[in-house]
Amino acid sequence: MSGRQTRERAAGGESLVGREWTVEVGPVAHGGHCVARHEGQVVFVRHTLPGERVVARVTEGRVGDSFVRADAVEVLEAAPGRVAAPCPYAAPGLCGGCDFQHASLTTQRELKAAVVREQFARVAGLEVDVDVRPVPGDEDGLRWRTRVEFAVDGSGRAGLRRHRSRDVVRVDDCPIATQGVIDCGVLDTEWPDLESVDVVDAVHPDEPVLVPLPAPEGAGDGGVVGELARDGVWEGEYVVAARGFWQVHPGAASTFLSRVVALLGAEPGDRVLDLYAGSGLFTMRLGELVAPDGFVLGVEGDRVAVENGAVNTEHLDNVEWRANRVDRELRSLVGQGVTADLAVLDPPRTGAGKDVMGLLARMSPRRVVYVACDPSALARDVRAAATHGYGLASLEAWDAFPMTHHVECIAVLEPRDATAAS
Repeated sequence: MSGRQTRERAAGGESLVGREWTVEVGPVAHGGHCVARHEGQVVFVRHTLPGERVVARVTEGRVGDSFVRADAVEVLEAAPGRVAAPCPYAAPGLCGGCDFQHASLTTQRELKAAVVREQFARVAGLEVDVDVRPVPGDEDGLRWRTRVEFAVDGSGRAGLRRHRSRDVVRVDDCPIATQGVIDCGVLDTEWPDLESVDVVDAVHPDEPVLVPLPAPEGAGDGGVVGELARDGVWEGEYVVAARGFWQVHPGAASTFLSRVVALLGAEPGDRVLDLYAGSGLFTMRLGELVAPDGFVLGVEGDRVAVENGAVNTEHLDNVEWRANRVDRELRSLVGQGVTADLAVLDPPRTGAGKDVMGLLARMSPRRVVYVACDPSALARDVRAAATHGYGLASLEAWDAFPMTHHVECIAVLEPRDATAAS
C-alpha cells in the first residue's frame, strides 16, 4: 500500500475532488448553496437553483464524508429564476464573494426567505411567514458595497478570494462595489508586501479611504470617517473608525434605524439598553426620543467604537457608554437589581448567545428589538429567549446584501403574556 493511499484512508477515504455527477437539485440551504444527492451522498452545490438538473463537479470531500461540496459546471435543465450573471468572476472556480448572481433579484429574495423560514422551523421550532424586502440605494442589486477588503497576491496586485480559499483572483471590477470603490484605483495599483487593502467609500471624506494591511509603519489604521443615517426627517452624522463596523449597503443604516425606532416604540422617560451598540447608530436617536427624563446605556466591547460613540452622543447628557463584553455588563447590572424598559441588540454574526438572552430577560424589558445578520444565530437566540418567557412578536427580513446569501433580520421579542394577548 502506498503512502499516499494510507494518508487518504487516514483522512477519511479517497478524495472525490474533480468527480462530476449529474444531479437533481433540491432546496436551498443556509450558506449560498443548494442540496442535492448522488447515490445517497449529500452534495452542497453552488451556482445552481432548486429544481435544476446540473453537472456538479466536486470541490471538497472524500469517500465516507457526511457531505461533499460541488460547483454546478453545466446546467442541463434551468430553473425559471436563472439569469446570466452580471459579473464574469461569479463562476465556478473564481471569486467567492457572491452566491446568487445567477438568480434574478426576485428569486434571490425568495431563496433567502426560504432559508429564514427553514432556520426558524429547524432551530427554534417556529413557523414564520416572512418576505425579504429590498433596501433602497443599490442599482438593481449592484453597486452597493461601500466597504471592500481586496486581497493582494504574491505579485502585489489586488483581487478577491476564491470561494473557501486563500487564493487571489485578479479582477478588473467588482459589480457589487460602489463606483467610488472601483474608481479609487485599488485594482490598478501595485501593493508590494501587503496582505490586503481595505477601501471605504464613506459619506465623508469625499474620496474613498484606502487602508493598507498590515499597515506600513507610521501609516495608521485609516483614522475615522463620517457616515450618515436618517429616520424620516431626522438626520444624524456619525464618526466611525475606517475599519470599524458600519452597514456596507448605503441604504441599510437608515432603513434599520427607522425600523428599530418604529418597532421599539421608545417614549420619553424610558430606560433603554443598546447592546452591541457599535458607534451609536441607534443610541443617538434613542437618546433623543426618551429625553428629557429617559436614559440610554450603550454597551460595546470595542473600545475604539465606544470612544467614537461617546463623540457621536456628546450632546446628550442622558446617554452613557460602557466598554465591556455584553454578557459581563448585563451580569453586573442584574446583580445590582437594575431593570430596563426596552432593549436593542445588534450582535455579531455569531449571535448574542443563551447567557445574554437569559440575563436580558431578568431585566424585564417590555420589548426587545433584535437586529441579526445570521438567521440561524437569531433563531437560536429566539429559542433561548423562549425559555425565559419571551416570545417572537414579529419578524421581518431585508436584502442588505444582494447577490450574496446574507440576509438581515429584525425580530421583536416580548414577554409571552404580551405576545399571547396580541
